[in-house]
Amino acid sequence: MAWRDGKASSSRLLLFMASIILGIAAVVSIQLFSENLKENIKIQSKAMMGADFVIDSRQDPTPKVKAIVDSLVPSASEVNFSSMALFPKNGESKLIKVRAIEGRFPFYGTLETEPVTAAATYQELGGALVDATLMLQYNLNKGDSIKIGKLSLPIIGTLNSIPGSTAISASVAPTVLIPYRFVNKTELLQFGSRKEYQFFFTAPSTMNLEQLSKKLNPILKSENADIDTHINESKRLGRRSENVGKFLNLAAFIALLLGSIGIASSVHIYIKEKLRHVAVLKCLGASRKQSFSIFLIQIAFIGLLGGILGTLLGIGLQQAFPLLLQEFLPFDVEIFITPQPIIMGILLGVLMSVLFALLPLLGTWYVSPLEVLRVSQQNDGKPRKARIVTLAAIIIFIYLFSYWLLNDWLFAFAFVIGVAITFSILAGSAVLFMRAVKKYFPENWGFTARQSLLNLYRPNNQTMVLILAIGLGTFLISTLYFTKDILLAKTALEKNENNPNIILLDVQPSQRDEVANAIVDNGFKVLDNISLITMRIHSIKGKLANDLRKDSILKVDKWVLNHEFRTTFRDSLIASEELVKGEWVPEIKAGEPIVVSLSEDLAERAKVDVGDNIVFNVQGVLMETTVGSLRKVDWAKMQMNFTVVFPKGVLENAPQFHVLATHVPDNESAALLQRNLVKAFPTISVIDLRQMYTVVESILDKISWVINFMAFFSILTGIIVLIGSVRTSKYQRIKESVLLRTMGAKSNQILKITALEYLYLGLLGSFIGILLSFIGSQILATVLFKEPFVPSAIPFLVFLPGITALVLLIGLSNIRSVLSSPPLEVLRKEG
Repeated sequence: MAWRDGKASSSRLLLFMASIILGIAAVVSIQLFSENLKENIKIQSKAMMGADFVIDSRQDPTPKVKAIVDSLVPSASEVNFSSMALFPKNGESKLIKVRAIEGRFPFYGTLETEPVTAAATYQELGGALVDATLMLQYNLNKGDSIKIGKLSLPIIGTLNSIPGSTAISASVAPTVLIPYRFVNKTELLQFGSRKEYQFFFTAPSTMNLEQLSKKLNPILKSENADIDTHINESKRLGRRSENVGKFLNLAAFIALLLGSIGIASSVHIYIKEKLRHVAVLKCLGASRKQSFSIFLIQIAFIGLLGGILGTLLGIGLQQAFPLLLQEFLPFDVEIFITPQPIIMGILLGVLMSVLFALLPLLGTWYVSPLEVLRVSQQNDGKPRKARIVTLAAIIIFIYLFSYWLLNDWLFAFAFVIGVAITFSILAGSAVLFMRAVKKYFPENWGFTARQSLLNLYRPNNQTMVLILAIGLGTFLISTLYFTKDILLAKTALEKNENNPNIILLDVQPSQRDEVANAIVDNGFKVLDNISLITMRIHSIKGKLANDLRKDSILKVDKWVLNHEFRTTFRDSLIASEELVKGEWVPEIKAGEPIVVSLSEDLAERAKVDVGDNIVFNVQGVLMETTVGSLRKVDWAKMQMNFTVVFPKGVLENAPQFHVLATHVPDNESAALLQRNLVKAFPTISVIDLRQMYTVVESILDKISWVINFMAFFSILTGIIVLIGSVRTSKYQRIKESVLLRTMGAKSNQILKITALEYLYLGLLGSFIGILLSFIGSQILATVLFKEPFVPSAIPFLVFLPGITALVLLIGLSNIRSVLSSPPLEVLRKEG
C-alpha cells in the first residue's frame, strides 16, 4: 500500500527527499575529509617535521642545553631568523626568513628544488636556495645573487617546498636556505636579534619518544629551550584540524536541520491531504498501526534514498576540500574513502526524515473513521503527550548529535539553545505578523490586496515554514558578511600620516641617529623611536621562577616564566592603551623605588596585581620592581605595544637596541625607502605593514571563501526547502484559484494575489533574517571583538531583494497551470 500510494505522489515525495540530500552531502563530505586529515597527519607526521624530534632554543643554547644536544648526537642543525634581503640585479629588497642549515636535513619528506640536484649541492657549492614565489616576484634566475646582511651568495636553485612550511607563512616571509657556515659573515646575529636554534634528530626504532619528551622537557624548559617530537606535532595538528572540522560540521548540521524542517513542513501538508484516505482505510478495517505504517514506510524509504544520494554527493564533494584548504595545511592531503561517514550519512537520512516527520505522522494514528463524513479536515484528536514526547526526542537528538560533533556538553548545549532562540524568534515573528494582519486587517483595500493577506493565515498556510527557511538562510549568510567586515576592520590600516606603516627593527645604538637621519633625508617623519631592552622574570612575589615552575598550586603560566620580554620605557600612555587599575608613573628619580606598568593579560597569567613585587633579570642584573598599574592593551592596533613598560629614569643605560617607525604614503615611496635603508644599513630589518595587511586580508578572504562554501549548503538547502514548501502548497491553492476563476476572477487578479502573498513572505523572512544577523553581529563586535560595528550594505542591497525575488518566482511558477487551463479541466485533473 505504501508503494502504491507513493507512486501516485512520487513528484511530491521527491521534493521531501531533496530537502535532506544537501544536508547529508555536507555532513558526509566534511566527515570524510576530517577522517582523511587525521589519517594523513598520522602517516605524514615525520615528513611534516623532517625529523623524529627537534630541540629548539630562542637564545644561544646554555651549557646544559648544549650538553643534552651533544649527548643525543644531532643529525643536523640550523639557526633561523628574519632579515631583509637585497637583490643586486634590480635593487629590490624583501623581508625573508633565513634558515642556515648544517647537515642533510630533512631526513623525512622532501626538500623540493629546481633543479632537483640543488637540494643536495647548495651547501657544498656555497649558494642559496630561494623561495619559488620570491624568484617569480622579483624576476630572479639561477645564477643571480642575493645579499643577506653583509653576505652575498649566488642563487643555486629555486626552493619549491620544505617540510613544515605553508603557503601562508611563506607569503609573510619567504624562506631562503643558506649553508650554516656563512651565518657569521652576515653579521646579522647581534645583540637583541630575534633568532631560533634548532637541532634535528633521527631516533632508533627502540627509542620511546614520549618518555624522552617527558624526561627532557622540564630540564629544557628551565633553560628556555624545548623538545618537540613528531608525535606531539601530529597531536597538535590533529587538534587544529578538529577545531576546523567542528566549525564546518556545525555549518553542515545547520543545513541538515534546515532540510529536516522542510521535511516536517512538507509531510505536515502531505498527511493533512491524506487524512480522508486514512479514514476510508479505517472504515474498511485497517488498524491504526497499519495506516500509520503505510506513511512511515514512505517517509523512511524517502529518507533512505535521500541518505544514499546525499552520501554519494558528499563523496564527490570531499574532493574539493583539499583544494579549498591547501594553503592552510603543511602537507598534501591524500583522499580516500572510509566506511564510517558513509554509514552515518545513510542512517542520518532515515533517522532525521522519520524523526522530523513524526509530529505530522501522528495525525494518521488518531484520525477517526468519521473523518470521511466531516467537511473540516481539522483533527484535534492528537494528544498533547504524544507531541511532547516527539518534541523531546527531536531536542535530545539535536543535543546528542551536537555533542558528538563538538565533544563538549556545554558547547553542545549552547548550540542547541542558539538554534532554539533563532528558530523561536523567526517562528514568533511569523505568528505576530499573522496576528497583526488579522487584527488590523485593512478592510478598505482592494480585493486582490485583501485576498493576498488572507492567504497568510488561511488553513494549511505555509507562512511559518517559509519564514523559517528564508529567515535562517538569510541570517547565516548575512552574519558571515557582517563578521567578515568586523575582522577586516580590526586589521585595516588607517590612512593617516600619524600612523606608522614602515617599521625598522634591530637598529643598534650606534646606528640609531644615522637611521633616523636617513628617514628624514628621504622626506619622511620619524614617528616612533623606541628603545627595547630584553629581560626575564627572576621572581614573583618573592618566589623564584624555578620554584614557581614546580608549584602546581599557584598556577602561574609557564610562558611568563620562560618568556624573554622585550620592554621599553616612556612617560605616557599611547593610543592603544587604557589605564584600568593603579596609577601611571611617568618618571622615577635616582634612589626611588622602581614602579612598572603591566598589561592586564600579563598580570592575569602571572597571577599578580597592583602592589605586588616582581624581580626582573636584565641581562644578568637583578632589578626589583613593584606593579604600579595595569593597562588594557589593544593588540590588534598596528603599533608597538608592550606587556611591560618602565617609567623614564631607569633603563636608559641598559644594553638595548631600537625600533624606528615612519609613515610612507605609497608603494613606490615605500620600495625606494627600503632599498636605500637596506643598502646603507644591511643588518636592520624593515617590515612593510602594507604587505602584512595584504597577507592578512588574503587569509581572511580565503577563510571567508571556505565559510561561504559551507554557507552555500545552508542557503541552497533553504532554497530547496523553499521550493518544496511552496510547490507543496500548490495543491492547496489550485482549487482555491480555480474557484476564484469560476466566480469570475481574471487571470491577472489571481496572478496579483499570488505575487503579493509571496512578496510579503519573501520580504518578511529575509528582513527578519538580516535584522537578527545585524543584532547578533553587533553583539559579536561589542563583546567579542571589542570593535565599532560598521555593517556591510550587501545583505540589505542584495540578499533582501534577491531572496524576495526568488520566493516570488517560485510562487508564480505554481500558478501557471491554473492560468493556462480551463477551470473544469483543472478540477477533473485534481479529482
